[in-house]
Amino acid sequence: MKDRIGIIGGSGLEELLRQVDHSQAVEIETPFGRPAAPPVLCDWDGVPVAILARHGVGHLLNPSQVPYRANVYALKAVGCRWIIASGAVGSLNEAMQPRDLVLVDQTIDRTVQRTGTFFEDAAVHVEFAEPVCQVLRQIIMETAHRNLPSLKVHERGTYLCMEGPAFSTRAESMLHRTWGVDLIGMTIMPEAKLAREAEISYASIAMVTDYDCWRPHQAGTAKLLLEEIIGHLQAATANAMALIRAALPQVWAKRHEEFAAHRALELAIWSDRAKISTPARDKLGLLWSHYFQHESS
Repeated sequence: MKDRIGIIGGSGLEELLRQVDHSQAVEIETPFGRPAAPPVLCDWDGVPVAILARHGVGHLLNPSQVPYRANVYALKAVGCRWIIASGAVGSLNEAMQPRDLVLVDQTIDRTVQRTGTFFEDAAVHVEFAEPVCQVLRQIIMETAHRNLPSLKVHERGTYLCMEGPAFSTRAESMLHRTWGVDLIGMTIMPEAKLAREAEISYASIAMVTDYDCWRPHQAGTAKLLLEEIIGHLQAATANAMALIRAALPQVWAKRHEEFAAHRALELAIWSDRAKISTPARDKLGLLWSHYFQHESS
């Protein structure tokens, strides 16, 4: 299988697809149903990538409806060993301004409706102290400093993932600030957890669109506020796409190296492997079959 770099995003992917060569959408059925949209396989500046619209074509799925397991599994199935994800966020940190980019390094998961694991027939506990791949995050950070010094890119940020789809109350927003949280959004979880279980190196570029509701908005009406946020989103998306484009060759240059995320299941399968049923093994063979070779020999 050809190695690829996966790109997950929402708004802005349509513009990205106009920049790539020889794109081909691939219909994939996973053990968890179909992904939100068919992964689009293509070359971007000579680097093989797979682009997936997190919320589906036309952004029809709200964050709780996104088929996260199918999305990540589908990218694994087409050869993705790395995923660079992007998503809009509100800022809870005054220094992280609208249109800035933040390379997320920590998360707090406050979702309640989403299945956060592939492994429902075994006890599998991946290490998740560092919820994004620090090697991949470092590559992207160094690329930003070296290639795009004019972009405002924050090297670290804690992302609180809420369920949604409604935004926070002001009381919640103020509470989250007391926790030391920098960003609030709705999509990094369980996406990052599933990428770790799939042994995919995952990094997240958060795109700041506003200050959430803890800080009074300057726009005079709700319509003007929405227009302001959309303007910030468009600008931040363009910045994120430029950063991803610059980072891809740097990531691809490391394709022969194994990151820690690429062996995340090595010590994570706590169940007696001999007791795991053959159907359970086979269902997720793509993810863990190499850890059963000794048992079946």
